[in-house]
Amino acid sequence: MWYVIQVAGGTEHKVKGDLERYLPEGLMEKCFIPLYEEMVKFNHNWHMKTKILFPCYLFVVTDDSEKLYMELKHIDGLTKLLKSGDDILPLPENEVDLLKRLGGDDHIVEMSLGYKEGDKVVITKGPLIGYETLIKKIDRHKRKAILEVEFFHQKKEIEVGLEVLPASQNDK
Repeated sequence: MWYVIQVAGGTEHKVKGDLERYLPEGLMEKCFIPLYEEMVKFNHNWHMKTKILFPCYLFVVTDDSEKLYMELKHIDGLTKLLKSGDDILPLPENEVDLLKRLGGDDHIVEMSLGYKEGDKVVITKGPLIGYETLIKKIDRHKRKAILEVEFFHQKKEIEVGLEVLPASQNDK
């Protein structure tokens, strides 16, 4: 099952490395940080870059959440499993499915491509195909979309890469 670990901002990669090094063999099936691709302009050119999709969170796949909870006490830094009261809860299956569909096996949400048709956005390429209703805002200048998704039983806004072309260029 998938579990979510909250960490201090900016320490996601360090804590992930510590978990992979120090947790007992076999406790985790995998540990990952979901990322997204975005285009950033510098030196007058656009460049692809990856950023953390959910800052301050790591995702762990394990069958033993209780042992994971106990082992996290030995990891440096602020780490805690997301819980409801005293219960360690796995990420709900519908949220796991959404993350798998958006990020694939590499857990990287690739850039999407689309065009505006009136007030609607039509996605023609990328993981946002079929998820147009999740788009709450588009920043065409920064080539980003803000999605509103369910994350651990709460609505959360996340950024993903989206280039919106004029309708006449949607074949490219």
